[in-house]
Amino acid sequence: MGRKDRGIFSPDPPFGGLSQGARVQRKLQRQAQIPLGPTAEEAPQETGLGDRAAPQDDSGLQDSMFSSESDNSLYFTYSGQSNTLEVRDLSYQVDIASQVPWFKQLSHFRMPWTSHKDSCELGIQNLSFKVRSGQMLAVIGSSGCGRASLLDVITGRGHGGKIKSGQIWINGQHSTPQLVRKCVAHVRQHDQLLPNLTVRETLAFVAQLRLPRDFSQAQRDTRVADVIAELRLRQCANTLIGNSYVRGVSGGERRRVSIAVQLLWSPGILILDEPTSGLDSFTAHNLVKTLSRLAKGNRLVLISIHQPRSDIFRLFDLVLLMTFGTTIYLGAAQHMVQYFTAAGHPCPRYSNPADYYVDLTSIDRRSQEQEVATREKAQSLAALFQERIRGFDDFLWTVESREQGVGTYVQSPASPRDTNPLQPPTKLPGPLQQFDTLIRRQISNDFRDLPALLIHGAEACLMSLIIGFLYYGHGAVKLSFMDTVAVLFMIGALVPFNVILDVIAKCHSERALLYYELEDGLYTAELYFFAKILGELPEHCIYIIIYGMPTYWLANLRPGPEPFLLHVLLVWLVVFCCRTMALATAALFPTFHMSSFFGNALYNSFYLTGGFMISLDNLWTVPTWISKMSFLRWCFEGLMQIQFGGHTYHLAAGNITIPIPGDMILNAMGLGSYPLYAIYLFIIGISGGFMVLYYMSLKFIKQKSSQDW
Repeated sequence: MGRKDRGIFSPDPPFGGLSQGARVQRKLQRQAQIPLGPTAEEAPQETGLGDRAAPQDDSGLQDSMFSSESDNSLYFTYSGQSNTLEVRDLSYQVDIASQVPWFKQLSHFRMPWTSHKDSCELGIQNLSFKVRSGQMLAVIGSSGCGRASLLDVITGRGHGGKIKSGQIWINGQHSTPQLVRKCVAHVRQHDQLLPNLTVRETLAFVAQLRLPRDFSQAQRDTRVADVIAELRLRQCANTLIGNSYVRGVSGGERRRVSIAVQLLWSPGILILDEPTSGLDSFTAHNLVKTLSRLAKGNRLVLISIHQPRSDIFRLFDLVLLMTFGTTIYLGAAQHMVQYFTAAGHPCPRYSNPADYYVDLTSIDRRSQEQEVATREKAQSLAALFQERIRGFDDFLWTVESREQGVGTYVQSPASPRDTNPLQPPTKLPGPLQQFDTLIRRQISNDFRDLPALLIHGAEACLMSLIIGFLYYGHGAVKLSFMDTVAVLFMIGALVPFNVILDVIAKCHSERALLYYELEDGLYTAELYFFAKILGELPEHCIYIIIYGMPTYWLANLRPGPEPFLLHVLLVWLVVFCCRTMALATAALFPTFHMSSFFGNALYNSFYLTGGFMISLDNLWTVPTWISKMSFLRWCFEGLMQIQFGGHTYHLAAGNITIPIPGDMILNAMGLGSYPLYAIYLFIIGISGGFMVLYYMSLKFIKQKSSQDW
């Protein structure tokens, strides 16, 4: 092909522009660590943008353990059948009102269930394309061009939209949710990973959840190692993922880990939503270079990207330029300038074609006149493209010579095949194995968060010491009756308040990850429910031990092992009940602020009707029913029975000591109507009710985070 047919950009030869002999020479050079001059094929070549190829590293001193971006070796190729993704005459209608969360509609005094016919618009119009294995298709365009809608439709996650016409075909079959889950991996725009696990541990846990059950542990470990090598993550394999509070991997490495999570089960089709968002230009280029290498490994890669810089644009095999849901250009990246030049829109010299043509086809909404003019220009370009590709089955525009290999499927060069090819998984790991993996992952993540553990421990210890020392120092003199009643109520009421905010904040920090993993079918809501409930127990038990033991003895409560054990067990149950209430409110409401508000409202209602602020006999109908559901009321009543039940209390009145049976005191306060074992059962029942509400919320309410609405 002549230079004029290749357009402004010249496509890179396979494997970074090196022939087989040059690659062998470079490999021997690295192994021998002998600095050699660059081969003839590695000489920098000038591109149409004035860019020059980056010089190869000739030092040969890089540690062979780590893989750099200049290494184009394929460690983990897709060894299944070739995949095709075809979209035929697709028109998709987006309901904008349905994208607004219900709580925001209520804030504007709109009922969520009311329909808004005027809020529907076409997000995609008569879109057609066909992509095959070995190709990377980049969908570019300005904001609102339909990139996100296209990816949502292909992955079957078009919530709030409707396909008006057209079809999507995967490997010659009509797309179904089951087929998408079997063949397509979707990498979201936002990285959602547990911050306190290392890169290797994150992938190992996903391998336990996703790979077929007949895989041995050695095969799983090999798959994790292959993916780490393929994504060039060896240098950070043992580094924590991290977040804004925990130092961990860089932004580019975190994005690679998100890709590795999906690559573990060896999908043939990889779809990425804005993979370079939030990354600097150098990191973004290396990431897209990795995706290009994955496409050469016999995979189909489809990415959406806003405006790629020039060296990223050169890595694309195919480009789909869209505006307001229509196709402006679909073809090889190196032919894009030639196409628009023939259409009367040449790209200025030293300009990035992606930037220039995205700006050319954008809709200017600064004024009505400019919007009409730009929309008419875009419509004319869309009509011109449809005219140019008429009669082509692959919907691609190519040069008139249409030489073989330009814009069409190119078989990847011979590359190392996967020694353990993964067939489409028919039997995922069983429920017990998934439950074991989930609970181990949660406990590992929780106990790695040392700052949070220290804060919770210090909080429990401080509350215990404050309450204990407040009532300490009486010696042989017993606390007065009112002081004893007050300390018993505070023991059961103060600590649950702190637990509510901690649990709700933790659940909302994990909510987006839960939503993605449930959507991907990684596990079921039932398994996550049991793993979450049981995974909270170790921290819960340590918390109660730190809080309950010092308080009991410092406050000089009723001595003896039996009342002490009954006391600690009751506090354990009431704090656990508070945890389940916090879990239910976190799953029931979409934002942290709403969950914390309703959680605190419930807690305050239970607090005020707990029998200490006002006598239970003086409550009217509604507070009486609230008090029956108040775990604080039952905790207070139980602690009072443990302290005074079957025990004679000696009341000092001047020089006279009056013995008063403890049961008489309980009956006078309305706290002796139920036996002690029934109180334990009541708290267990309330906890069970909150757990049922938590499970129903997980099962039937989309656990979207605020960024996913």
